[in-house]
Amino acid sequence: MHAGALPYAQQTKKEYDMDKIIKTDAEWRAQLSDLAYKVTRKHGTERAGTHDDFPKNNGTYLCICCGAPLFDQSAKFESGTGWPSFYQPIDPAQVEESVDRGFFMTRTEVHCARCDAHLGHVFPDGPAPTGLRYCMNGVALGFEPAD
Repeated sequence: MHAGALPYAQQTKKEYDMDKIIKTDAEWRAQLSDLAYKVTRKHGTERAGTHDDFPKNNGTYLCICCGAPLFDQSAKFESGTGWPSFYQPIDPAQVEESVDRGFFMTRTEVHCARCDAHLGHVFPDGPAPTGLRYCMNGVALGFEPAD
């Protein structure tokens, strides 16, 4: 969670989505680990299977850069890809999409609407009820357990 932020459970929607977070490259580098910086600010990808230790209890997955609530544990599923996968965000307005034409393919990139952090990609091969697979980089997410 970002410095000075209230835990998600203590915030209202208005408090966490009103202000766009804009920082210099140097500020992001100082705040994030090397890998989190590479993934979230430079559109990198972590190695598959590096975040299979996420908690299994109820809670909320937050943007590691700004603390915005992105995914609920109840929407997480085992996709077999090696990356944390969800079938829907908490609020579709909290994630934005763009076209990613890297690596000789076209994919749909997912990024945090509040701070523009690269989170991962979304694919149309997920489970019901949405049929979507939000394939996220674990290093781009923090976890806040439910009370």
